Amino acid sequence: MDIGVTIRNMGPESTGDLVLSCALEAENQGIESLWITDHIAIPPNDAEGSGGRYLDTLTTLAWLGGATRQIKLGSGVLILPYRPMLPTAKQIATIQELTKNRLILGIGTGWMDPEFKALGIDRHQRGRITDNTLQFLNECFSKDEVSLNNQAFLFKPRPEKPPILIGGRAPHALYRAAHYANGWIPMARHPQQIATHIKEYRQMTDNLGKPRGNITVMTSLPLDKPDEARQLLAEYERMGTDRLVCNLQYQSASAYQNQLNKLGPLLTF
Repeated sequence: MDIGVTIRNMGPESTGDLVLSCALEAENQGIESLWITDHIAIPPNDAEGSGGRYLDTLTTLAWLGGATRQIKLGSGVLILPYRPMLPTAKQIATIQELTKNRLILGIGTGWMDPEFKALGIDRHQRGRITDNTLQFLNECFSKDEVSLNNQAFLFKPRPEKPPILIGGRAPHALYRAAHYANGWIPMARHPQQIATHIKEYRQMTDNLGKPRGNITVMTSLPLDKPDEARQLLAEYERMGTDRLVCNLQYQSASAYQNQLNKLGPLLTF
């Protein structure tokens, strides 16, 4: 089971120096992947924890890709309905090309009403928009010439398609993951919250004759209780988790390094 970690691209921790310092430390310590989240228009009455400050997801991943060499770069998760299909596909392909295939594209449908309102998008259409965008992304990465709005064009560069993981809850996220993507990326507080859903997802992919998809779980670990953390890691692995992304809490580079130092011994659980 691979182990990834989060980096805060929001709030006071989202300064360039701190983000970069944390990313380089994670890479130096052999962490498999870095993950950041996505918000675009936080309303004033719901800004606790971030103050409304968010770095753009794809721009930040591109910047981190230029500063690192081997660690994988994940969106956990990118909200597809917020973004136009073609420019987003071009951004994704560019990051994948320039980072030499290190992108992991976690995507979601979104949930925050004020963000959809600020963008002028009907929240009730988010599922349809997401599916259409996923279909378009799969087409772009499958052939050089594609078409949109009855106009053919060349989609280049066309690197290897990044793994696409669908965020969200069962049953809709499982269906979308099985039909349009390469895996599921749920959030969980405990393994048993998603154990049954992992089995359901595996059954869906089997029924469709598709390869076994990747299960990436975003969660927190009790790093101050290593025995308990090891037990949780073992349980996640037993139930079929391919990657665990550990949410790290910190306010400084030294605090982030301290969290990584506690996580390090657990990587050989």
